[in-house]
Amino acid sequence: MRTMSIRKQVSQPDNAAARPRGRPAAPEQEMKQQVLEAAAQLLLDKGYHAATMEAVAKQAKVAKKTVYRFAANSEELLAAIIDNWTEAFAAALQAPAADPDNLQQTLEILLATIAGRVLSQQAVGMFRLLINDFPGREQALAAYTEHGIRHSTALLADWLERQRRRGRLRFDDTETTAGLLLAMTIAEPLRQMALGLAPPGMDDKTRARIQAAVKLCYAGMKPDGRQD
Repeated sequence: MRTMSIRKQVSQPDNAAARPRGRPAAPEQEMKQQVLEAAAQLLLDKGYHAATMEAVAKQAKVAKKTVYRFAANSEELLAAIIDNWTEAFAAALQAPAADPDNLQQTLEILLATIAGRVLSQQAVGMFRLLINDFPGREQALAAYTEHGIRHSTALLADWLERQRRRGRLRFDDTETTAGLLLAMTIAEPLRQMALGLAPPGMDDKTRARIQAAVKLCYAGMKPDGRQD
């Protein structure tokens, strides 16, 4: 009897019952990314009206309740998609200047990082969608403006303000300066790409535009106001 008891313990270890079965649950961030990518694909392929919560769940191959963990409706899904894009360059803008003695070059790198996301094929496709008329456009455009344009401007303005407080740059209005820099470097390339006059993505022409805009603005933002 004792031998049989020992054999039973060896063949069925204590942790056997606790061993997970089936497919392991995906981490929350991974699941969110899966949902947002599915929603973005639906928006670009079939339009705003097609990106319902049910359709997103089907596209992402998740339960509908999983989609509702990240957004309550289509407007919030769009906002979450755009927030996800801005996270790509938020870390760079929130970090200290890598080379405080060469802010002109640092600013060029930061603007190029923003442009790389804003001028991507997916982001340009979203902009094309929003400039057309469709049911729910006002709400979608409001989400794009708040979570895309204003958020990007605020992130850049925060970086500029930190440099001004340290005496590295000078200007009158932080938000206006940030808006002007983004408009000069990104607005026109985005317009051309949305109209099909240029392919989406960064190229040498866009990089040259960023360098020219920063050079022009930096000359007036240097603390001593002198030309290099």
